[in-house]
Amino acid sequence: MNRAKALELVKHNVHNRNLVKHMLAVEAGMKALAPRQGGDPERWGLAGLIHDLDYEETKDEPDRHGLRTVQLLREEGLHDEEVLDAILAHAGHQAPSSSMGQALGAVDPLTGLVVAAALVHPERLGGLTAESVMKRYKEKDFARTASRKAIASCDQLGMDLLEFVGVVLAAMQEVRGDLGL
Repeated sequence: MNRAKALELVKHNVHNRNLVKHMLAVEAGMKALAPRQGGDPERWGLAGLIHDLDYEETKDEPDRHGLRTVQLLREEGLHDEEVLDAILAHAGHQAPSSSMGQALGAVDPLTGLVVAAALVHPERLGGLTAESVMKRYKEKDFARTASRKAIASCDQLGMDLLEFVGVVLAAMQEVRGDLGL
């Protein structure tokens, strides 16, 4: 599946504009991390872009989240097991079976933390640094739903937290126009 087809699926299945922006942010972060992990940026980006494809449909049935996405993707002809496994792992249905899955589990909540930090910064996303995001990371009550444990799992990728935040932040800054930040 190419990005154009994936974006078509996102537009068809996801109507919440902020959720689409979140998916674009995760796509950017995943694409930036792929080369550092020996992965293909397009495949990793695809996993990020479509990881929450079923979120609106399953929001009242969180146990189905991820499972429905994989079903939809298989129906659309996507049989890349690494991408599908990463989506299932991010939704908590299994442990990550690859560095792509590990990265998706860490990038997903980090993008939420970065967006929250951007929304309270006078220069939005363009004014953030990895260090300023780390200050927010340490505030327990800031962006409380962004799992610090999941973000810190970047150590499974052989990256320290500051480096990981810096890579994902820079990727998000490159697409800040699409993110509205």
